[in-house]
Amino acid sequence: MKTENLERYLNSFAKQVVKESKDILRTKKGSTSLADSIRAVVSDDSNGFSVKFYMADYGTFVDKGVSGNQNPISYSDGTKTKSSPYKYTTKGPPIDILSKWIKKKGIQPKGLGRGRSKKTGQFISGFAYLISRKIKREGIKSLSFFSRPLGINYKDLKNNLLKKYSKDIQTYLTTFTK
Repeated sequence: MKTENLERYLNSFAKQVVKESKDILRTKKGSTSLADSIRAVVSDDSNGFSVKFYMADYGTFVDKGVSGNQNPISYSDGTKTKSSPYKYTTKGPPIDILSKWIKKKGIQPKGLGRGRSKKTGQFISGFAYLISRKIKREGIKSLSFFSRPLGINYKDLKNNLLKKYSKDIQTYLTTFTK
C-alpha cells in the first residue's frame, strides 16, 4: 500500500522542526555551525516510517543546558519544563577549548591585558580557567532550540497523523476496488 500522504506529512514535520530549530539558534546565537549541522531524515523500512534528527554532538548540551554544581538548569519541551539531564560535577569545560573560543571571539576583560604577552598565551589560559570555573559553578543555560520545536510540532503530529494515514487508506481502497 502506498503511503504518500503520510510520508509527505512526516517530511513536512521534520522540515518544520529543523527550520524552527535553526531559526531559534540563529536568533539567539547568530549564525552558528551548530545550526548548519541540524538535519532530518525520513525513511521507510519494514517496520514503517522513522524520522531521525541529527546535529553536532554538543547540540544536546546547548539545547538542554548543563546544570552547574551550585545551580540547577532546566529546559522546555514546549509543553512542560524539565530538569537538564546533564551536570558538571568534578570537572568544568576544558580550558584549551575555552582558550580557542576566547581567541576566536577576541574577548578581553576590562582593565586587563595591558602589558601582557600575547605570544605566551598565559593571559588567555588564565582567563579561560576563570570562565571554566564559573561555568562549572553556574552551568550552561538551556536554549531549548530543538526540544521546544520538536515538542510543539510532535503534539500536532499526533493529532494529524491518523488523518493523513486515513487518506492513504482511502486512496488504496479506491484503487483496489476499481
